[in-house]
Amino acid sequence: MGVLENKARARTFYKYLSKVYDQINPFIWDERMRDEAIEMLEIEPDDRVLDIGCGTGFATEGLLQQVETVYGLDQSPHQLSKAYQKFGKHGNVRFHLGDAERLPFKDESFDVVWSSGSIEYWPNPVDALEECRRLAKPGGKVLIVGPDYPNSTVFQKMADAIMLFYDEEEADRMFEAAGFEEFEHHIQQSRPGSPRAITTIARVPE
Repeated sequence: MGVLENKARARTFYKYLSKVYDQINPFIWDERMRDEAIEMLEIEPDDRVLDIGCGTGFATEGLLQQVETVYGLDQSPHQLSKAYQKFGKHGNVRFHLGDAERLPFKDESFDVVWSSGSIEYWPNPVDALEECRRLAKPGGKVLIVGPDYPNSTVFQKMADAIMLFYDEEEADRMFEAAGFEEFEHHIQQSRPGSPRAITTIARVPE
């Protein structure tokens, strides 16, 4: 388990990263990549959407172009405080401080469950994916964006020491273990040589 796959350490990490997150993030996960992923979901205007690990609201901004209201959840109060500055506490985003492995919502509450840049910090990713499946309505979609496993042996060792990186084979294992039967993976990249994202879209069984 990587050093940041510990919830307390991750919260401390984001206490400081939240100050510069919006400046750093575009080098890894930019608007074009975000919008491409959103387009894959074919969101309807009346869909109920949850953004897990919403952070400062980068994905939330894109999702709000598709629906009127987004539910945003994050375990970091520091990241959420930045998001409050963008959207207000009582605007079109319904904010929740919470844990991806114990989501505070009823079964089948959402048409779309989204999470980008969060799975790499989950100590038990299969448990969190099971929670995503629980919250999504039958036939609903779950989209997860995480860091693709590096090709270089040196970078693989560094990645394993920090957080969860995974390839398509490992993604297959995790989604199948979480009870998903239908899913597909897409590799996204900001520019040649930059870190790659693995974006998985899964459909909840009817």
